[in-house]
Amino acid sequence: MVRSLVTGLCLAVFAAVIIGLSNVLGLDLEHVALLGAALGGVLGLVPHRPAWGKPTGFLAGFLLAWLGFAMRAAWLPDSSAGRAVAAFLVVALVAVVAAVTGGRLPLWSGLVGAASIVGSYESVYTNAPSQFLSESPAAATTVLLAVGLGYLAVNLLAPQSAPARSGSRRRRASDVPDESATSARPSTTIDDLVTGAAS
Repeated sequence: MVRSLVTGLCLAVFAAVIIGLSNVLGLDLEHVALLGAALGGVLGLVPHRPAWGKPTGFLAGFLLAWLGFAMRAAWLPDSSAGRAVAAFLVVALVAVVAAVTGGRLPLWSGLVGAASIVGSYESVYTNAPSQFLSESPAAATTVLLAVGLGYLAVNLLAPQSAPARSGSRRRRASDVPDESATSARPSTTIDDLVTGAAS
């Protein structure tokens, strides 16, 4: 409970920092601050091995969704059918990446990556599809910065939570009976019972 509260407060601080950076650096981060911090927090909180698989899967999904916007701008009609085809292709390709890598790049992190660019750029794209080449890089970099700061906020707390996890593992290991101790005890078989009853 305390860890959840501390993590949430740390993310809240970083979300405010993202908005502060927006004003200082002249970036358009305000509308993606909460989205980026939340998705970066999810990316940092969900456990996965290998550890590099989470951010790599995120970047793969992010890139595939960005390419989905490129397909919509270049070839697909600006209609429900065009959006449906792009959405199908993006999600299917994210699933293929997860399957081909044997889960090392998890499906969920690829979907988080796709959601981050879609959440930050969809409304901008809808207003001006022809401006994809000029506007999508700005949207991509701002949401990546916000996600990165959210991910950093959660990972700052990782060293503090490591001892608690190892302690719980030690406790669970002590609950399991020692196999060498149980194997040293003589076991009673059916033959022993029958022999004892006969005598």
